[in-house]
Amino acid sequence: MASGKLSARQKMINLMYLIFIAMLAMNMSKEVLSAFGYMNEKLVDNNATATVKNDATLANLATKATDQKDKYESRYLIAKKVDELSKEFNDYLETKKTFFLSEKENPKEYEAMDQSQLVDQDFFLGDKYAKGGQEFLDRIIGYRTAISDLIEKNDTLVSLVLVPSIKARFDTSDQKTQDGMQRWLNNRYEGFPLISTITNLTSMQTDIKTTQSEIFGSLLGGQLESDAGIGANTYKTILIPDKPAFFSGENFKGKIVLGRYDASLKPDQVIVNNKEINTLENGGAVLNFPAGAVGEREVKGKFVFIQDGKPVEIEIDSKYIVIAKPNSAVISADKMNVVYRGVPNPMTISIPGIPDNLVTATAVGLQKVSGVGKYIMTPGSGKEVTIKVTGKMASGELISTSQNFRIKGIPSPSGSIRKQTGYVKMPKSSLEKSTVNAILLDFDFDLVLKTSGFTLKVPGQGAVVVRGNKMNAQAKKAIAKAKRGDVVTIFAIKSALVGNTTYKIKEASAVSIEIQ
Repeated sequence: MASGKLSARQKMINLMYLIFIAMLAMNMSKEVLSAFGYMNEKLVDNNATATVKNDATLANLATKATDQKDKYESRYLIAKKVDELSKEFNDYLETKKTFFLSEKENPKEYEAMDQSQLVDQDFFLGDKYAKGGQEFLDRIIGYRTAISDLIEKNDTLVSLVLVPSIKARFDTSDQKTQDGMQRWLNNRYEGFPLISTITNLTSMQTDIKTTQSEIFGSLLGGQLESDAGIGANTYKTILIPDKPAFFSGENFKGKIVLGRYDASLKPDQVIVNNKEINTLENGGAVLNFPAGAVGEREVKGKFVFIQDGKPVEIEIDSKYIVIAKPNSAVISADKMNVVYRGVPNPMTISIPGIPDNLVTATAVGLQKVSGVGKYIMTPGSGKEVTIKVTGKMASGELISTSQNFRIKGIPSPSGSIRKQTGYVKMPKSSLEKSTVNAILLDFDFDLVLKTSGFTLKVPGQGAVVVRGNKMNAQAKKAIAKAKRGDVVTIFAIKSALVGNTTYKIKEASAVSIEIQ
């Protein structure tokens, strides 16, 4: 995508698209899916502009072929063939995009394009390629081969320097991964969300436009040549990372090239981030330095050329994104967005790719505590609470989202005797000495309840109201009259939450004791 015809804005669009590919390593949020869609829209607009420019260049060649037949007729025929091959391949890719989106009523509902089944079924069949996948590969290889052969057969008219970059641009060789080598088609398309595949196909259409632009420019005599010579107004620096985004702790690896990729153009000096770069490959300065902290990082410096005995400097001013390396999956139960009234609810709030200090979360009862993304929610009245989260991206753009949580009260506790609930058997001598408690069974919070009173009923005796959690004299007297086999009932068990006496706990369920 390093074409001299592309504007600085268009180059940044291409770079931003590549940056989002790395984010697939993380759980895809709705914002990321939308970002792919918006990037696809920009690429489509960029391709439309590139098409107009390429058509104008082709028309220019046609005019020159008429005016200067001996010099330009053969070049125009080559350009026309390139245009035919490119349009055929571009139309095929457009057909694939239309097919993949055929089931979508709204082609701009990007947040719903998180599935990969349609692409996987079209491209893959078990460990083999399906018919659609094989055809897709054949089309890419066919276009790459046809264009490269056309250039190599006409090397006196078209620069052979273009061949390596075209082959690399449409390279389908196996890709290296942490687990070894993986087939290119699987590496780029298998299991990816639909919107990323659509954007990937649009990016390939951009590569087609770039290839046309480079060849047409070479046929016209070279876009890198200028009567004014080397100057800041005739060249632009382009940052080409080895991959679009880097995890914190990694080294940044990539190249910086001038305008169109030209192996013959070598600077006398390259300075990047105040350090001189001495490794040059194919006209590019090879970079290798720590990627830095999470966020947007700058690459500044200059290319220096000696022209007419004087130094000419071309500024380097580019950026790249560092995102946090994922260390866990994000899993949530959609129906379990619940916080409990009366207790501090611990929460973790973050936005992937945005540092914690640039994330703000607000809600009634929400408080930030120590730790990355750590909060405590203490809900008040009402049945729902909405947590609003805002994150500031490296570009300055704000991302906002919200989530509703249902508010529930602490469930009713269960009455217990000697840590037993429900139906218990014991001698009446043991019952007289027992403590009555209220406990929360299967509750996720470790809460302590203190019993403030209960009512005891012995068959044939009047009910006895007791304060506290132990039997008083009246209760013991009633228990003493109980017979073997009688079932004593303890009910109306009242308790309070230790540490929060203002919250009213519901009465605990009754416990029954069979006298042995």
